[in-house]
Amino acid sequence: MSDEEQKGDARPEHPTPLRGPNEGVPARPEGKRPSVAADIGALATGLKTTLGEFFSPAVTLEYPEDKSPRSERYRGRHYLRRYENGLERCIGCELCAAACPVGCILVIAAENTDENRVSPGERYAKTYEINMLRCIFCGYCEDACPVQAIVLGPEYELSDTSREKFIYTKEKLLEPLPPDVEARLKAGSPHPPASPGTSPRAGK
Repeated sequence: MSDEEQKGDARPEHPTPLRGPNEGVPARPEGKRPSVAADIGALATGLKTTLGEFFSPAVTLEYPEDKSPRSERYRGRHYLRRYENGLERCIGCELCAAACPVGCILVIAAENTDENRVSPGERYAKTYEINMLRCIFCGYCEDACPVQAIVLGPEYELSDTSREKFIYTKEKLLEPLPPDVEARLKAGSPHPPASPGTSPRAGK
């Protein structure tokens, strides 16, 4: 590099100051001077939401002792329903399994007999399983059922300790027997009669 290029790149020894020696300090801009009252008012405005929530009633629930109510159309845990006489509503048609978009329902049907009548129709669900880990609680199974056998209730506490326990079997899904039917069965009475409006061979 030549001497002329070095002189051009060299910084000046005394740079030009931003303010000259005879220039004074710039005047303060005109306007309202801040005051303590204005600062307190600004602080109160900023804390308006905080103070409003502080004096409002608490909305937090002490879960699990207190639980928030569910809406009437809430879709939670599945249940298999019975008729009032104790017979199962499910007739093993497998429409719920066909309507399920994730394929989490397994239904294996079997034939009813006069000695062992489980449902009013010709068939009943010998096996009914729902994989709750795959279920998306869409309610399509409930809409597809022609006899309103499968319903989604308000229960939402479904946690467990293993994946195997999330396979809900028919025994876990089925509603308990009505008290009068259970008492009659314990007394050794014959099978309960068919539901009103149905016959043992309904569907033939």
